[in-house]
Amino acid sequence: MRAMSRLFLAALLCCFTANVLALPSAKVKHVTTRAETPEKSDESLVLPYAFSTETMGLNIGIAGMRSGYHQDQMSIAGTAFAGDVSHAVMAGIWNYQIPRTERLYFSTSAMQGYYPDKRAYSSPSSLFVPAGTPLPGGNDSLESQFIQADGYSNWWDIKLEYSLPIGATANKGTIDYTLRDGLLDSEPSGGEVWDPLSSGASVLILRQFNRYESYEREGQHIDGRVHGVELGLLYNNTDFPVNPSRGSSQYVAINHDPGWFESQHKWTFIEAELSKYYSLGKSEQADQRILALNFWTGSSPLWEVEEDGSGGRRVVNGTPFNEGATLGGLYRMRGYDQNRFHDKAVVYGTAEYRYTLKYNPIANVSWLQFAKLDWFQLVGFVEAGRVAPEYSANELLRDLKTDYGMSLRALTAGIVVRLDLATSPEGTNLWVMFDHPF
Repeated sequence: MRAMSRLFLAALLCCFTANVLALPSAKVKHVTTRAETPEKSDESLVLPYAFSTETMGLNIGIAGMRSGYHQDQMSIAGTAFAGDVSHAVMAGIWNYQIPRTERLYFSTSAMQGYYPDKRAYSSPSSLFVPAGTPLPGGNDSLESQFIQADGYSNWWDIKLEYSLPIGATANKGTIDYTLRDGLLDSEPSGGEVWDPLSSGASVLILRQFNRYESYEREGQHIDGRVHGVELGLLYNNTDFPVNPSRGSSQYVAINHDPGWFESQHKWTFIEAELSKYYSLGKSEQADQRILALNFWTGSSPLWEVEEDGSGGRRVVNGTPFNEGATLGGLYRMRGYDQNRFHDKAVVYGTAEYRYTLKYNPIANVSWLQFAKLDWFQLVGFVEAGRVAPEYSANELLRDLKTDYGMSLRALTAGIVVRLDLATSPEGTNLWVMFDHPF
């Protein structure tokens, strides 16, 4: 498996960048209490670690996190590591309720890192792709069309989120949940009726995001900068947003980079994501059986393809390869490499069968009680998606890419951790991440 060598890196880095990468960008603000340990309002962890991969060699680092610090819904985290070539440092604060406000939450996080053999399914924006050759990252592109070199991968995000005074957050901006054995023991926040005024939670988000990617090879230095803004609205009408068993969720957003500061291009991306959850009840071996469905689509209206005199092509005012209409990696099309496909428009759908086991093999292991691991979940999933140069049914609904896989997930200290194994015609990937993919 090509991604097996990246397992430990993904396990350590992705756990601490989950709040940045998690989809969608907006989240329901909540406080979760375990009935087994109701007296503890905050959790903390400090973990030294080491990992080794084929491309990065041996790296040594330390990570730490604390939830419920200063405010019940707030969390902080950070990590740093270094090896012979690679090094990175990351820190963040999430869901800080701004003083003298009841519904406005602030989050910010940043990471700076240098990595060997980074891969981008793209080409320098100044170059024309020769006639007869697919554009890198397109649906018909070759698996070998990528840039690979040492370089930096840095980002910085700032978020303001506002919990609307309707539905489950009519009286305050956060929702309190109580769990027993990892399952919801308090009143659900939604899932019975679809009505934003009386059920579920609605969150408005304004996010400013910054990205810097560089690729250094053969004396040539290629870099790209993004300074964008996202405005979105989430309506989460599920019973328990951390691990939904029924209800639905909808998110719409517009992302825009006006080409300010060092940004090289102006671009816009409009997206919509829909999720639906069906509870199939308990069984002899399962506390939960859930059918989870997800659909995502979007388009970049400013995207154009420019041609030179010999039929060569390059994209103008298009989103970079790791933004916008992108498939592949941790969340969508997990059987393909990260950001394997990207184009002007995208459509994606997936179905998961989530089976929460009654049996917990570590429930009575005393030295593992610090992990607060309440349940394990077995998941099977299938995915289909496509990127296209035009937003039309004729383009998006033919020649879909597909993959399938299985996942082992666990609820530990109120947080879902997942290990996904996915297979596609281009190989098999193994991913480790926090949160369900949707």
